[in-house]
Amino acid sequence: MAEGVICILPDGTVRASASFIRSCSTTHHITEEVITGNGYNKICDWRKNGRGFTAISRGFPYAKADSFGAGEKKEFLSKEQFLREVLKHIEQNYHLPVEKQADLLKEFEQYVFGYSRLSPLMDDGSISDIRVVSHDCIRIKREGKRMDAGIAFASEKEYRQFIDYIATRNQVNISNLNAIQRFTDTESHPDFIFRFTLSMPIVNTYSEPYLCIRKVPKNFPMMAQLVEKNMMDRATAELLVQRFRQGSTLICGGNSSGKTTLLNALKETLPDDMAILVAQQADELTTLFHPDMMFLHSLPGASESSVNYDLKHISIAGLTMDVDFFIIGEVKGGEALYLLNAAYTGQICAATVHAPSADRAPEKIVDYAMYDSRYSRNELMKMMDCFQTLIFMEHYRVKEIFACLGWNAEKENLEYERLF
Repeated sequence: MAEGVICILPDGTVRASASFIRSCSTTHHITEEVITGNGYNKICDWRKNGRGFTAISRGFPYAKADSFGAGEKKEFLSKEQFLREVLKHIEQNYHLPVEKQADLLKEFEQYVFGYSRLSPLMDDGSISDIRVVSHDCIRIKREGKRMDAGIAFASEKEYRQFIDYIATRNQVNISNLNAIQRFTDTESHPDFIFRFTLSMPIVNTYSEPYLCIRKVPKNFPMMAQLVEKNMMDRATAELLVQRFRQGSTLICGGNSSGKTTLLNALKETLPDDMAILVAQQADELTTLFHPDMMFLHSLPGASESSVNYDLKHISIAGLTMDVDFFIIGEVKGGEALYLLNAAYTGQICAATVHAPSADRAPEKIVDYAMYDSRYSRNELMKMMDCFQTLIFMEHYRVKEIFACLGWNAEKENLEYERLF
């Protein structure tokens, strides 16, 4: 039975052994014992028994000893009870002012249940993106504006330990063959899904890892709330809902422009008697109400020999399923061809794509489709007329809406009518 240790060092900082981090992803029992030795005060041992870290973050029981410090396992503790026991230990073993005790407990909680020094940024609802350029350069995007986070890791060593921690916690293998990793944490936070992009020094210009975190709200706003947030007016919202239900829709724009937010809200307006399939790389699209909506996400190989399921594979599988509406969260590659095939054969589809302007969005879809297609560029552009609605987003607002009028054979281009 594997064990790991989380510790409070004599200087008051919290650290965890690699075996503790590994066991975090597979355990829920904590035997409470305090062992002093080698300068460490061991707060608790974690033992593997087949449970996931999601159980920990959701308050699964923790094994309690007779007293915090020694004894046999007697009962189970909630997360809150366990932290109270940790606080008792801090009060008894560390001669610190009350406010320092609270700070130490908070750091302990963030290390065990959160994301260490980044936890305050992860919790902040006004922050949508976090970029760790280096251990002492952390940038955030708050309400659409980029700025310095005002915090930093103490050293490059601490930052690298943190990278190892989040990789192990999210069951991601890091190696020279897997130097760029994308993964998602859907469970550890009650309010957000965290989408990580990690690149290691072997592919970076500088000697430190590069980490980008996109925060996706779990309780996403509905169309009425987006009207209140001035993404669009009520008449525009009604127009979008009508067109979304009637034909295929493509939503485009730059980074953090509101594409996924709008798509999330629009799909919730679909009738309950429609069967809907959502294919996505990260779990950004979810449902709050719809009874017949299935979600598939890509699965990167956990090791060099693992099977990899990307959006293209998922899209191919989706075409064989009995669904009324097919959604791809974000088109980034060869899956564009299968999206086009589905829409061209009469399936109602929706997707988002990164594009700097509305007129570039169909071209981007065609560019991606050509990765896997033997069709000519013109043939693929003709197929794009099945996307009857084109929406361009900018700065979290609907800037333009176009209706596709069809393919102009004489001019060899798509023609659009601007609706908004």
